[in-house]
Amino acid sequence: MKKREHDPRRLDIERFATEGGQLSGDWPLAAMTRLVALCDPAQPAADAQAVRWSALGERRRRPGAGSDAWLRLELDAQVRLTCQRCLAPVETPLAVDRWFHFVEGEQQAAELDADSEDDVLASTRAFDLQTLAEDELLLALPLVPRHAVCPQPLLPEGAAAAEEASLAEPESAHPFSVLAALKRGPH
Repeated sequence: MKKREHDPRRLDIERFATEGGQLSGDWPLAAMTRLVALCDPAQPAADAQAVRWSALGERRRRPGAGSDAWLRLELDAQVRLTCQRCLAPVETPLAVDRWFHFVEGEQQAAELDADSEDDVLASTRAFDLQTLAEDELLLALPLVPRHAVCPQPLLPEGAAAAEEASLAEPESAHPFSVLAALKRGPH
Protein backbone atom coordinates (compact mmCIF):
# COMPACT_ATOMS: atom_id res chain seq x y z
CA MET A 1 0.00 0.00 0.00
CA LYS A 2 1.44 3.35 -1.05
CA LYS A 3 1.60 6.16 1.52
CA ARG A 4 -0.33 9.28 0.65
CA GLU A 5 1.64 12.46 0.38
CA HIS A 6 1.20 15.03 3.14
CA ASP A 7 0.01 18.48 2.06
CA PRO A 8 1.45 21.19 4.35
CA ARG A 9 -1.53 23.48 3.61
CA ARG A 10 -4.07 20.77 4.60
CA LEU A 11 -2.09 18.56 6.97
CA ASP A 12 -3.80 15.67 8.76
CA ILE A 13 -1.91 16.07 12.05
CA GLU A 14 -2.87 12.66 13.51
CA ARG A 15 -1.81 10.72 10.40
CA PHE A 16 1.34 12.82 10.01
CA ALA A 17 2.37 12.11 13.63
CA THR A 18 1.45 8.41 13.46
CA GLU A 19 3.56 7.95 10.33
CA GLY A 20 6.46 9.96 11.79
CA GLY A 21 6.08 12.24 8.80
CA GLN A 22 8.73 14.69 7.64
CA LEU A 23 8.21 17.62 5.30
CA SER A 24 10.42 20.51 4.25
CA GLY A 25 10.61 23.18 1.62
CA ASP A 26 10.49 26.88 0.88
CA TRP A 27 7.55 29.27 0.93
CA PRO A 28 7.84 32.66 -0.77
CA LEU A 29 7.99 35.46 1.78
CA ALA A 30 5.48 37.41 -0.33
CA ALA A 31 2.86 34.70 0.42
CA MET A 32 2.97 35.67 4.11
CA THR A 33 1.04 38.92 3.77
CA ARG A 34 0.82 39.76 7.49
CA LEU A 35 4.59 39.44 7.83
CA VAL A 36 5.30 41.39 4.62
CA ALA A 37 3.05 44.21 5.88
CA LEU A 38 5.48 44.74 8.79
CA CYS A 39 8.57 44.82 6.58
CA ASP A 40 10.30 48.00 5.44
CA PRO A 41 7.78 49.81 3.17
CA ALA A 42 10.53 51.40 1.04
CA GLN A 43 11.54 47.97 -0.20
CA PRO A 44 9.30 45.94 -2.51
CA ALA A 45 7.91 42.69 -1.17
CA ALA A 46 10.82 40.32 -1.45
CA ASP A 47 9.58 37.93 -4.11
CA ALA A 48 13.02 36.34 -4.34
CA GLN A 49 13.25 35.76 -0.59
CA ALA A 50 11.93 32.52 0.82
CA VAL A 51 11.09 31.07 4.20
CA ARG A 52 12.87 27.73 4.64
CA TRP A 53 10.87 25.31 6.76
CA SER A 54 10.79 21.74 7.97
CA ALA A 55 8.23 19.80 9.97
CA LEU A 56 8.49 16.52 11.86
CA GLY A 57 5.59 14.58 13.35
CA GLU A 58 5.70 12.05 16.16
CA ARG A 59 3.48 10.39 18.72
CA ARG A 60 4.33 10.62 22.42
CA ARG A 61 2.85 8.53 25.18
CA ARG A 62 0.90 10.50 27.74
CA PRO A 63 0.66 9.58 31.43
CA GLY A 64 -2.05 7.00 31.82
CA ALA A 65 -3.09 5.58 28.47
CA GLY A 66 -2.84 6.60 24.89
CA SER A 67 -0.62 8.97 23.01
CA ASP A 68 -0.77 12.45 21.50
CA ALA A 69 0.45 13.95 18.27
CA TRP A 70 3.44 16.30 18.39
CA LEU A 71 4.82 18.47 15.63
CA ARG A 72 8.25 20.09 15.44
CA LEU A 73 8.42 23.16 13.23
CA GLU A 74 11.72 24.75 12.20
CA LEU A 75 11.77 28.03 10.27
CA ASP A 76 14.53 30.20 8.85
CA ALA A 77 13.86 33.54 7.16
CA GLN A 78 15.48 36.89 6.45
CA VAL A 79 13.24 39.98 6.51
CA ARG A 80 13.98 43.63 5.90
CA LEU A 81 12.59 45.81 8.70
CA THR A 82 12.96 49.52 9.47
CA CYS A 83 15.69 50.41 11.99
CA GLN A 84 14.06 52.40 14.79
CA ARG A 85 17.24 54.44 15.34
CA CYS A 86 18.19 55.62 11.85
CA LEU A 87 15.01 54.63 9.91
CA ALA A 88 17.07 52.80 7.27
CA PRO A 89 16.33 49.19 6.26
CA VAL A 90 17.89 46.52 8.47
CA GLU A 91 18.20 42.86 7.44
CA THR A 92 16.82 40.78 10.28
CA PRO A 93 17.28 37.01 10.50
CA LEU A 94 14.40 35.06 12.04
CA ALA A 95 14.77 31.50 13.33
CA VAL A 96 12.14 29.34 15.01
CA ASP A 97 12.46 25.82 16.42
CA ARG A 98 9.29 24.85 18.33
CA TRP A 99 7.34 21.77 19.35
CA PHE A 100 3.53 21.77 19.33
CA HIS A 101 1.35 19.34 21.26
CA PHE A 102 -1.92 18.43 19.52
CA VAL A 103 -4.98 17.17 21.40
CA GLU A 104 -8.60 16.45 20.54
CA GLY A 105 -10.83 19.52 20.55
CA GLU A 106 -10.51 23.20 21.32
CA GLN A 107 -11.77 22.80 24.90
CA GLN A 108 -9.10 20.24 25.83
CA ALA A 109 -6.45 22.38 24.11
CA ALA A 110 -7.50 25.46 26.10
CA GLU A 111 -7.50 23.54 29.40
CA LEU A 112 -4.06 21.99 28.81
CA ASP A 113 -2.55 25.16 27.36
CA ALA A 114 -3.37 27.11 30.54
CA ASP A 115 -1.44 24.60 32.69
CA SER A 116 1.35 23.64 30.29
CA GLU A 117 4.58 25.25 29.17
CA ASP A 118 4.13 23.53 25.80
CA ASP A 119 2.11 25.05 22.98
CA VAL A 120 -1.11 23.04 22.86
CA LEU A 121 -3.33 23.13 19.77
CA ALA A 122 -6.47 21.30 18.68
CA SER A 123 -5.82 18.51 16.23
CA THR A 124 -7.42 18.73 12.81
CA ARG A 125 -7.43 16.84 9.52
CA ALA A 126 -6.78 20.01 7.51
CA PHE A 127 -4.17 21.99 9.45
CA ASP A 128 -2.52 24.86 7.58
CA LEU A 129 1.18 24.63 8.41
CA GLN A 130 1.99 27.82 6.46
CA THR A 131 -0.36 29.88 8.65
CA LEU A 132 1.27 28.45 11.79
CA ALA A 133 4.69 29.28 10.32
CA GLU A 134 3.65 32.88 9.65
CA ASP A 135 2.27 33.20 13.20
CA GLU A 136 5.56 31.94 14.64
CA LEU A 137 7.64 34.31 12.47
CA LEU A 138 5.48 37.24 13.59
CA LEU A 139 6.16 36.25 17.21
CA ALA A 140 9.89 36.03 16.46
CA LEU A 141 10.11 39.63 15.19
CA PRO A 142 12.21 41.91 17.41
CA LEU A 143 10.24 44.45 19.44
CA VAL A 144 12.58 47.24 18.32
CA PRO A 145 14.43 46.39 15.11
CA ARG A 146 17.76 48.22 14.79
CA HIS A 147 21.27 47.93 13.44
CA ALA A 148 24.06 47.01 15.84
CA VAL A 149 25.82 50.07 14.41
CA CYS A 150 23.77 52.29 12.13
CA PRO A 151 25.34 52.73 8.67
CA GLN A 152 24.71 56.49 8.64
CA PRO A 153 24.92 59.22 11.28
CA LEU A 154 21.72 59.73 13.22
CA LEU A 155 21.77 63.53 12.74
CA PRO A 156 22.70 65.34 9.52
CA GLU A 157 26.08 67.14 9.77
CA GLY A 158 24.50 70.62 9.94
CA ALA A 159 22.09 69.54 12.68
CA ALA A 160 24.92 68.05 14.75
CA ALA A 161 26.90 71.32 14.50
CA ALA A 162 23.83 73.38 15.45
CA GLU A 163 23.20 71.12 18.45
CA GLU A 164 26.81 71.53 19.62
CA ALA A 165 26.56 75.34 19.22
CA SER A 166 23.35 75.49 21.25
CA LEU A 167 25.02 73.58 24.07
CA ALA A 168 27.93 76.02 24.08
CA GLU A 169 25.72 79.17 24.38
CA PRO A 170 26.02 81.10 27.66
CA GLU A 171 23.36 80.87 30.37
CA SER A 172 22.06 84.38 29.54
CA ALA A 173 20.68 83.12 26.24
CA HIS A 174 18.26 80.92 28.13
CA PRO A 175 14.68 81.68 27.00
CA PHE A 176 13.51 82.43 30.54
CA SER A 177 16.34 84.87 31.26
CA VAL A 178 14.17 87.69 29.84
CA LEU A 179 11.40 86.81 32.28
CA ALA A 180 13.87 86.84 35.15
CA ALA A 181 14.98 90.35 34.15
CA LEU A 182 11.37 91.60 34.03
CA LYS A 183 10.70 90.12 37.44
CA ARG A 184 13.66 91.99 38.92
CA GLY A 185 12.18 95.25 37.62
CA PRO A 186 13.80 98.44 36.28
CA HIS A 187 16.21 98.85 39.24
